Amino acid sequence: MEILSCDEVSCFFDILVGWDNMSQELVRIIDNIARDKNIDRESIFVDLESAMTSAIKKDYSDNAESVVIVSIDRVNGSISASVDGRSIDISTLGRIAAQTAKQVMIQKIKADERTSIFQDYVQRKGEIVGGIAARFEGGSLIVNIDNRTEAVLPKSEQISGETHHVGERVRAMIFDVKQVSGQVKIILSRTHPEFIRRLFEFEVPEVTEGIVEIKTLAREAGYRTKIAVLSNDDKVDAVGACVGIRGSRIKSIVDELGGEKIDIVRWSDSSQALIANALMPAKTSEMALCFELGRATVVVDEDQLSLAIGKHGQNVRLAARLTGWDIDILTPDEYNREVEKLTAFVNSIDGASDKLVDKFIALGVINVLDIEEVGAETLIADLGMDVELAKAVVEKASDEARLAKTRASETKAQEVMLREKRAKADS
Repeated sequence: MEILSCDEVSCFFDILVGWDNMSQELVRIIDNIARDKNIDRESIFVDLESAMTSAIKKDYSDNAESVVIVSIDRVNGSISASVDGRSIDISTLGRIAAQTAKQVMIQKIKADERTSIFQDYVQRKGEIVGGIAARFEGGSLIVNIDNRTEAVLPKSEQISGETHHVGERVRAMIFDVKQVSGQVKIILSRTHPEFIRRLFEFEVPEVTEGIVEIKTLAREAGYRTKIAVLSNDDKVDAVGACVGIRGSRIKSIVDELGGEKIDIVRWSDSSQALIANALMPAKTSEMALCFELGRATVVVDEDQLSLAIGKHGQNVRLAARLTGWDIDILTPDEYNREVEKLTAFVNSIDGASDKLVDKFIALGVINVLDIEEVGAETLIADLGMDVELAKAVVEKASDEARLAKTRASETKAQEVMLREKRAKADS
């Protein structure tokens, strides 16, 4: 990126080699550079004074210890210079010295602009910027942003299946800003979940104003996003505000994302209600929450199972991220089988009553294998169990867990052997 235009460099050069009455022109040029490059005006004056000092040392003094002082008036641009206390005439500088000053000046302004760009964009991390696709480098897209600098949209931060073309306008979020080998590297992202939040802030005034709050979101870029929203005004429907009239607002966002599906659900302080909302469009019939394990066992009717799980498990996976709960989806038959196993387990322990089954279910423990993870201390504190009985229950559950692991390993080994036999038969 060019730091100084040819005219600006020439003006600096001409000032050094003897132009008359250029003081005000110098101030004008410095003001233009400060404005166009977003560089502090004072730092440019300091840079020019330093560059001219280098030029004078090269042209006027053979003594490296000589004291050279250059001062430029910040108002009228007049230049005064001295070597070891002796005033000199700047207009008498030779072309070699002037060229030295010009190169030093360019280098210093480049450094100032890099610093300015870094300080500006590091404060804008998380913002959306627009730019023009300039070129491809490998799989990365180089984007000219704000008509000021270039940024990188890595292949990993591009939405899957999305294609870009040189010259098209691209919107992305500033993901990171760092200095690498003396250069400022601005990294963009279109896959980060926060990119969705920023798009809603652009399209939905209620979100921008804080009337509607995006409490949490989960995203698999290019495929599906779930967001949970809350209205801070009883008169405003959070979901309706985000969708817009006839879906106008959400359509703009979906179009920006190339057709990525977005589920907008209502936030609730009740974990049970939030999980039910997050699993939509599936309808839940029962739910057991184990706060100790952060696990929710959700029962859905058979005809809702595929909706609850989603394609390749996407719906339940995003719902788990959105709510922060580990979610197990069961049909009524599967749930009843787990309860039967739990009942048989409890009945196999001396001193345990049938009421213990109901207590486990109330605790959110449906699977016998979860008892070991819950631990004896929780059983004693939350279920009021006797210490010895709690230890016996956990020890028995540990045995069941080991047996289950062994059976799973044996089943897997048998499957491998079966595949090998089929492979040999086919060959």
